[in-house]
Amino acid sequence: MKMAEGVEWALHSCLNMTWLEPGRAVSAARLAAFYGLPTAYLNKQLQALVRAGILRSVSGPRGGFRLARAPEEITLLDVVTAIEGAEEAFRCAQILRQGPGGRADVDYRQACLVSQAMRRADLAWRRELAGQTLAQLREAVGDRYPDTPRNTRERLVAPPS
Repeated sequence: MKMAEGVEWALHSCLNMTWLEPGRAVSAARLAAFYGLPTAYLNKQLQALVRAGILRSVSGPRGGFRLARAPEEITLLDVVTAIEGAEEAFRCAQILRQGPGGRADVDYRQACLVSQAMRRADLAWRRELAGQTLAQLREAVGDRYPDTPRNTRERLVAPPS
C-alpha cells in the first residue's frame, strides 16, 4: 500500500500543533516553512483535516489552524482517513466470476479467500493506527527527543523573519 505524501505532512503538522499553547493557531505558511513544503499543497491537506473535524480554521491576523479536539481524541487513523479517504486499500473486482466455474450469483468479496486475507490485513493496519493517538505520539517524541516540543513551539510562534 502506498499513501500520498500529504499523509506524512498532515501527521507532522498535527503533531506539531500538539505543542502549541491551547487555543493558539498557526498559519499554513508557517507550517509549510517548518519543513520546506509548498504552502498551497499543505493547505489542501489542512483543509481536509478541517472537514474531518481534526483541525479548526481560525480567521484573523492571528489566525491559521489549530487542533479541534484534544490530542487524546485524535487517532492516527483519523488523520490518514481525512487525507486518503475511508476506502479499503484492496478492492476486490470479483474476477472469479469470469474464471472457470465462476457464478454470477456468488458475492466473491465474501467467498474469495484472497479477498478475505486482504480484508484482514487492511483491518489490522487500521486497528494499529486507530490504537495510537496524537497524544501518545507526542509523548513518545518528547521522551526520545526532549528538546523537540520547545524547539517546535518556538519556531512556530516566533515572529516572521
